[in-house]
Amino acid sequence: MNKLITIMNKVLSLFCISLSSVLVACVVWQVFSRYVLNIPSTMTDEVARFLFIWVGLMGAAYTLGQKRHLAIDLLAMKMEHDKAKHEKLRLVINAISMVFASVILTYGGGKLMLKTLATGQVSPALGIEMGFIYAAIPLSGVFMMIYLIKDIMDNLSNLKNPA
Repeated sequence: MNKLITIMNKVLSLFCISLSSVLVACVVWQVFSRYVLNIPSTMTDEVARFLFIWVGLMGAAYTLGQKRHLAIDLLAMKMEHDKAKHEKLRLVINAISMVFASVILTYGGGKLMLKTLATGQVSPALGIEMGFIYAAIPLSGVFMMIYLIKDIMDNLSNLKNPA
């Protein structure tokens, strides 16, 4: 499992860096073409929008895996002196996150992607099938679920064998 997580970390980080770099290039070109050349590029606006969706969702999955996601940890900070309660709280949070990642992102996002592919909806400027753009939702959910499975296994291990 640790080897899979290591590979996922490398792939997701490189993927997010690449997408972010292309996103910045698109936005810079859009601003340059609009204000310097006075010929706005319609294509880069749509590319930037789609890249932003992918960077946001893949970045969220990567951030969850690195345990650097936004958290309100007031309750967790009060329980730090009691390691067992702290691990139980982390287990509950991971379980709730797993429900969200599996039901909302993976299942719901997968249904949205398949429905959009079935209807043949395409983007106006690029002509890309929107289902491929929406694929970021279930894909990020799958990555999150893998990270959460590892975290839940670690939580259960720490509860069984407190250090």
